[in-house]
Amino acid sequence: MKITAARVIVTCPGRNFVTLKIETDQGVYGIGDGTLNGRELSVVAYLEEHVIPCLIGMDPRRIEDIWQYLYRGAYWRRGPVTMRAIAAVDMALWDIKGKMAGMPVYQLLGGRSRDGIMVYGHANGADIAETVEAVGHYIDMGYKAIRAQTGVPGIKDAYGVGRGKLYYEPADAALPSVTGWDTRKALNYVPKMFEELRKTYGFDHHLLHDGHHRYTPQEAANLGKMLEPYQLFWLEDCTPAENQEAFRLVRQHTVTPLAVGEIFNTIWDAKDLIQNQLIDYIRATVVGAGGLTHLRRIADLASLYQIRTGCHGATDLSPVTMGCALHFDTWVPNFGIQEYMRHTPETDEVFPHDYHFEKGELFIGDTPGHGVDIDEKLAAKYPYKPAYLPVARLEDGTMWNW
Repeated sequence: MKITAARVIVTCPGRNFVTLKIETDQGVYGIGDGTLNGRELSVVAYLEEHVIPCLIGMDPRRIEDIWQYLYRGAYWRRGPVTMRAIAAVDMALWDIKGKMAGMPVYQLLGGRSRDGIMVYGHANGADIAETVEAVGHYIDMGYKAIRAQTGVPGIKDAYGVGRGKLYYEPADAALPSVTGWDTRKALNYVPKMFEELRKTYGFDHHLLHDGHHRYTPQEAANLGKMLEPYQLFWLEDCTPAENQEAFRLVRQHTVTPLAVGEIFNTIWDAKDLIQNQLIDYIRATVVGAGGLTHLRRIADLASLYQIRTGCHGATDLSPVTMGCALHFDTWVPNFGIQEYMRHTPETDEVFPHDYHFEKGELFIGDTPGHGVDIDEKLAAKYPYKPAYLPVARLEDGTMWNW
């Protein structure tokens, strides 16, 4: 069995997606996701110029060997572009392997560890009152876990406050839009939101919050300490993780569970955090961390330290990644939760899939492969649109972490 062709499909049914399709001499094909929000064309170029020519003639059944070839064979390795390209190939190969075996990918990984996948949705509002109402809407839809974000008085376009109730795409302009940030205002406001949420809905539902890398370690520790009475499921990305040791300071001052990892690319980004038990959930993604082959290694390392998975699942990951993530979630022994931001109806039509939502959980089907396909004719109706993620500045104009 040989790979005979591979090509990249870029489509924008509400936002941009990069899909790799690998074809074989036996008529079996697989698709993978290589989307990198705001930098899609960088991945396209890497795939077309550096990866696809190497794939032709390879045996697609040799998933591990091909992964090592693309990773070790690239002397200038790692990074978001390289690892997303590898992930796109890896997902497509697992798809092919499952179709050949007549089995869903989760069976190839080792079978079920659970039946349903608990997910969390995003509730947000311009102020606390709107967020409280939005959380109630998600509870009514059956969610057991909800991430709560609110606008903060005096902060321009606070992170996480989308333009719609179910669909949120932050990459909103051909050049980066400018948002604001003020840590003191956020620290004075965010705990009040969770106080109101617990007063309104009690403690039966899991609540989560995203700091989105905006706090220093001391500020993050302060926030975690103030949020302890409200028993968060986790505080996400409380401080930038380039310095993994920074989480030690946060850990020393709060028992609020900590989650990080959506921007991680390899096991090396998380190694010290995991081995020193500085986090409770690892949020690396199938597309960001080099595919299922590498994400399994991260999860296995985390399991040694009782750290659970909580894969990123925003709309910048296509249904292909979501499908693969759900197969991973179905298998992985140390599962924690799965983020689930709903795609638009247009996206769901371009990427038909066999997973579905019910009573706060996602359920994967038994379609051979990963269960997600692409309608290429429909995809062609949505051409690529340049779109950048925003940037953030403090009130005095200083650049900050978005």
